[in-house]
Amino acid sequence: MPDESIHISWARVPAEPPDRVVGACQTGATSGVVLRRPTCCLDMPACPTAAWEVDALSAERDEDPPSLQWQAHGRTVVARWRSEAGLPPPARMVPADDDMSADHAWRLACEGTALLWQGDFHNGRQLLTAMGRRIERSGQRRAPAGDITQVFHHRRMAQAQRARLLGMLLIPLEPGYHLSLRRAPDVTLACREAWGEDDMQASVVSMRELLGIIGAHQWRLKGVPVPALGGCIHPHYGVFSPVRGEYVELVANAPLPSIALAFDLGTGTGVLAAVLARRGVAQVVATDNNPRALDCARDNLARLGLAGRVTLCRTDLYPPGRAPLVVCNPPWLPGKTTSALDAAVYDPDSRMVRGFIDGLAAHLAPGGEGWLILSDLAERLGLRSRETLLGWFERAGLAVLAREDVRPRHGKAFDRSDPLHAARSAEITSLWRLAARE
Repeated sequence: MPDESIHISWARVPAEPPDRVVGACQTGATSGVVLRRPTCCLDMPACPTAAWEVDALSAERDEDPPSLQWQAHGRTVVARWRSEAGLPPPARMVPADDDMSADHAWRLACEGTALLWQGDFHNGRQLLTAMGRRIERSGQRRAPAGDITQVFHHRRMAQAQRARLLGMLLIPLEPGYHLSLRRAPDVTLACREAWGEDDMQASVVSMRELLGIIGAHQWRLKGVPVPALGGCIHPHYGVFSPVRGEYVELVANAPLPSIALAFDLGTGTGVLAAVLARRGVAQVVATDNNPRALDCARDNLARLGLAGRVTLCRTDLYPPGRAPLVVCNPPWLPGKTTSALDAAVYDPDSRMVRGFIDGLAAHLAPGGEGWLILSDLAERLGLRSRETLLGWFERAGLAVLAREDVRPRHGKAFDRSDPLHAARSAEITSLWRLAARE
């Protein structure tokens, strides 16, 4: 494997770029081919003998997606850059194939050099796993000290670093979401579910992200059993899966103040809206500001035969009007987000929790209840105190009618090797039944 690097410049390019000549030059037994296509593709040699030079495209519109462009053997290669977390394209890249060792790949990634994979797909997965093991060994040598809050923040930083390093292994996709690597699966449907209809551009995505898309497609096909529904919820890519069923059980078992109308704020997959409808609530208005979540909820409600009982509304939090029951299962931990899935776990500055609390009295019908489903993990990690939460209730003019508690049953609660085991094992998830003070 040669050591020449590809220095990449990136820019935002129009969704429909002009025709470009791209191709692969002869290397060894590989015959050279030159193709002209209506969009750019990634025909390039697996092991080039010359460095790929920098080229650039200018932006035509701010909304155009970022793209990579480089010169390979005198020909322009252009590919759309895809990153769910909104990370910028790499500034430096080298080709990689089955001959590259995990140690070499890891060192390059640590130096900030991306690897464009040209080898066997399954070998690429194995390389990614091997790189992950090296990252773990490196992290073990820097085990954090201090209280559990410091351990938590160190762990988040380590996870972000791990994601950044593993995200350096890149996969080229041809137009039509075609993956042309040896022994590669058909990822067309999975990519279409994640990204929408193909725009007929070649693209580059990290293998880690592509594997996540494939996994999400499999979960979507299989579904997650929800006993309270007597059926499955089928999560879509970028929408948090209801794998922790204890909070669903809380909503399924708490006494209903009314069966006329309910609001479900931040519906996600639609699981809580479906549970309320199954319990006999005549009409549920489910809100979310994520189009993927609304599409996912719409799909699940149709599968469950509940589409006629639930109205979906795209809004930041509350829909117009008042309801005798308002349910909210916000992200449980205050913290910054870097992706759509992060936004299901982390709530920057507790914005959603406080938005629900501050707006509840104005959206409750007389005698109504607001149900806040919240874990106390943030309290056990030192990220938010119970006194702070109760103070928010007080300032919003809310009274606590009752609280239903349940202990989690997920695997991390019993994993003693987890640095956060002390907090996770003691965690309690609660359904706070709130009402406006008279």
